[in-house]
Amino acid sequence: MFSEYLLHLLYGYYPYLAGTVFLVGSLLRYDHGQYTWKTGSSQMLSSKQMRLGSNLFHIGILVIFFGHLFGMLTPHWAYAPFLSAGAKQVLAIVIGGIAGVMCLVGGGMLLHRRLFNPRIKASSSPMDTLILSLIVFQAGLGIISVFFSLGHLDGEMMLTLAAWAQSIGFFGGGAADYMAEVSWIYKVHVFLGLTIILLFPFSRLVHVWSVPFGYIARRYQLVRRRG
Repeated sequence: MFSEYLLHLLYGYYPYLAGTVFLVGSLLRYDHGQYTWKTGSSQMLSSKQMRLGSNLFHIGILVIFFGHLFGMLTPHWAYAPFLSAGAKQVLAIVIGGIAGVMCLVGGGMLLHRRLFNPRIKASSSPMDTLILSLIVFQAGLGIISVFFSLGHLDGEMMLTLAAWAQSIGFFGGGAADYMAEVSWIYKVHVFLGLTIILLFPFSRLVHVWSVPFGYIARRYQLVRRRG
């Protein structure tokens, strides 16, 4: 009875709590704390491992984010005519595995700098260290889950997780029931992902809202020499 209650609490109600805090918290922080709306780059303090680590981390996490977003929320009927569930599973394993390794290695390098470089450690907040640690740990869990996914190459497990995500995202009923028979690695992976979403507004991750899309369509800058 308790396990069923916990299942519905973590995978039926907690996603909406995390999503609400994510949206409302981001809006309130933008409205009341714009001076904290930044990445707080540590490159000026030390550039060692920064470029490689940052590039690996950001490329990996962007691929993972959009892969999960479209992979989990796209209904099966939308891609079934040209992509089977098994083929999609293999595609997710290959691309997700590569991106996960990139995120893990890059994030590990950045976390190492933040923990063991005295100048960077002194300028870091506890939330900076916590959120980066959670993302690195989450990337590690994702890589471990790849080995579990190798036992489900028919794509059924992926369809089950996608059904849960779509039930949550489109406000369907009984979302938690999809997670009842799911392996523990996926349950922990999903819970930790929701927790990162919950902590998002209180961390430096809010800078992703400020992606300069307008830069692409900007007017040319005219530079004239002095006569």
